[in-house]
Amino acid sequence: MKIQFTGDVNQLLSGITELQNDYDFVVSNHADIILHCKENRYEKNLHISYQDGRGTITYQKPSHFFRAFGLLLEHLQKGEIAFFIEEIPQFETIGPMFDLSRNAVLKTETFKDLIRKLAVMGFDSAMLYMEDIYEVRNEPYFGYMRGRYSQVELKSLDDYAHNLGIELIPCIQTLAHLEEFLKWNAAYRYKDTRGALLLESDDTYDLLDTMIQSVTAPFRSKRIHIGMDEAEEVGRGRYLNLNGYKPRFELMVEHLEKVLAITEKYGLKAMMWSDMFLKLASKTGDQYSKNTEMPAYIIEKTPKNVQLMYWQYNQTDGNHYEQIIEQHKRFSKTPAFAGGMWIWNTFAPNYNLSLPASKAALTACKKHGVKDVFVTLWGDDGFENNVYTALFGLQYYAEHAFAKEIDEEKLKDRVKFCTGIDPEMFFVLNELDTPPGVSEGNLQQTNPSKFLLWQDVLLGLFDKHVEGLEMQPHYEKIEKRINNYRINHHGNLDYIFSVPEKLSRVLALKATIGVQLKQAYDTKNMDILTNLANVLLPELIVRVKALRVAHREQWLKLNKPFGWEVIDIRYGGLINRIDTAIKRLNDYLNHSIDSIEELEQERLFFSPDVQNSTSLGWCSYYYRIASPNVFFHVLPIY
Repeated sequence: MKIQFTGDVNQLLSGITELQNDYDFVVSNHADIILHCKENRYEKNLHISYQDGRGTITYQKPSHFFRAFGLLLEHLQKGEIAFFIEEIPQFETIGPMFDLSRNAVLKTETFKDLIRKLAVMGFDSAMLYMEDIYEVRNEPYFGYMRGRYSQVELKSLDDYAHNLGIELIPCIQTLAHLEEFLKWNAAYRYKDTRGALLLESDDTYDLLDTMIQSVTAPFRSKRIHIGMDEAEEVGRGRYLNLNGYKPRFELMVEHLEKVLAITEKYGLKAMMWSDMFLKLASKTGDQYSKNTEMPAYIIEKTPKNVQLMYWQYNQTDGNHYEQIIEQHKRFSKTPAFAGGMWIWNTFAPNYNLSLPASKAALTACKKHGVKDVFVTLWGDDGFENNVYTALFGLQYYAEHAFAKEIDEEKLKDRVKFCTGIDPEMFFVLNELDTPPGVSEGNLQQTNPSKFLLWQDVLLGLFDKHVEGLEMQPHYEKIEKRINNYRINHHGNLDYIFSVPEKLSRVLALKATIGVQLKQAYDTKNMDILTNLANVLLPELIVRVKALRVAHREQWLKLNKPFGWEVIDIRYGGLINRIDTAIKRLNDYLNHSIDSIEELEQERLFFSPDVQNSTSLGWCSYYYRIASPNVFFHVLPIY
C-alpha cells in the first residue's frame, strides 16, 4: 500500500516512516492513496475521512494523528473504500509505566518496538520506572551491573518517542525503594534503612540533586515522577539512632519540600505517589482505605506544587475509586491515576482481575475529571513474565481514552491490528493461572504458573492446594492451543508464546507430581515410586531444560542480559532439586535408606485461608516458594 502525505506533515514524517515495516505501507510521492494531514490546535476531537483514494486526518496533537492514522490503515486493510470516524479524547495524558527496575531492563530496540505500537494505539506518553537504572554522575555503584541506561540511550529513546508523538517521563525514587543502590557499602552514608534514604543529611540532598539532574537531562519532558510510595520504614533505622524519633508525616513533608526545591531548580513539574498520605491519615498509620478521612493538618501541610498520583490495581468496586479520588481533591488539585495490568509475580497476565478493575477505575476517572491516567506494568521478583503479554490491556486503556464506553468488537479489531496477535491468545495465556480450583471469573490474585513451577518436588509447599485437581489435562490443552496458533500464525512476536507453551508442558507433568509422590510413598506403592524415579522425574528435567532455553532466548531478545542470572539460578536450582529427588527415591527403593524424611512430613496449606477463597493462593517471592528454610540471614533494617 503506497500513501502520499500532504498538508501539516513535516513534524510527522519521521515517525510515519518508522511505522512502514510494522504496518505494511510505503510513503511515496506517487501513490494511489493521498492523505491530507490537518493540524487544528483548537479542535479537541480527531477526525478521519476517506473516500476513493483520498483521505483527511484532522488532529490536535501528534499522538492523535498517529492513532487516527492507525485507524485509517486498519480500515483500509479491511478493504473499506469509504468511511468517516470521529473520536473524543477523554484524558489529557494516557500512557503505560514500564518497570525497568526488577532486573528486566528493556533493550532500546525492544523499547522502540513498543513505542511504535503505543503510537498507533493512541498513547501520548510513557513513564520509565527507574530506581537505579540510569547513570548518576560520580556514583559508579548506582545501577552497577544492573543494566542501567546511559544518557545516550535515554536520549535516543526520547528522540524516537518524540517523533511518534509520545512524551517519555522519568519516574524515580527519592525516598524509599532504593534497596539495590543502598545495599552497597559505598552508599552507606545515604542509608537510613534497607531501602530508605537518610533524611536531614546534606549528603542525601546532594545525591538527590545529582540524581534528578542526571535522570532528566536526556528527556524533553519537564515532568518527573519522584516516587515516595510505600515508605513506612522511613526514620526508623539509622535516622532513629542518630536523631531520635520524629513523626513520619513531619519527616515526609520536610523531605518533600527539599526535593521539590530541587525539581523547581531544574524547572520541573513533579508528580508523586499519594499512598503515604492516605496511610498516615488512617487510624493504624498503614491502611490504604476508602474510609480514611483526610485530616486538615495533612491537607494544610502538604506542599501544593506537586501532583499526587493515586494508584490502585485490584479493586473492582467503582465507588471505591470515586471516594478516594474525592479525598484527593481535598488537596485542591485533581490527582493523576495509575491502574495496573497484572503481569507481575507470574508467568501469565491476569485479565480476569485487571480488566474489571480497570473498567471501574477508568469510569470513575472520567466521571470525576481525572485528566492524567497511566497503567503500570510492574515486574516484581525478577520479572519472569514480559511486557508484551500486557498488550491487550494496553489497548483496553487506549480505547477507554477515546470513548466514554468500550466497543468490545472494536477493541478486538484494534488489538489484532496494533499488535498482530489474535486477541483470544492473550486469554489463553491468562489460563496459565486459571487451572481447576480457580473459579470462573476469579477476581482474586492467584499465580499457580509461578508457584507450581518453582516449588520443590520433595517439599511440596503448595501440594495441599492442588490435591485432587485434574491439572494435567488443563495444561496439556493450553500447550496444544498455543502450539496450533504458532503453526498457523507467523507474526514477529511469535517468540513470546514459546515460554508459555513450554511452561504448559512442564506444568502438565509437574503441577501434581509432588502429590503423586507423597501418595505413593504413604501407600508404599513401589511401582509408582519406581516410575517416578526412572521415567517421570527424568522426563520433567528434560522439559524444564527446554523451558529454560526458551526463556533465555526470550529474555536476551527483549532485555539486556543483566538480571537473567537470577532466573538462570532458579532453573538450576529446580533441575538440581529434581535430580536430588531422583537420588532420594532410588536410595529408598534400593533400601540404602529406610525412609525419605521429606515425604514423612504432613502437607499443610501454604496459605490456610485459601480454603475459603476462589483461587489457589498467591506467593510473591521465589525464595518462599522454593523452600521453607533460610535462604539468607535477615539483618537489621539499617
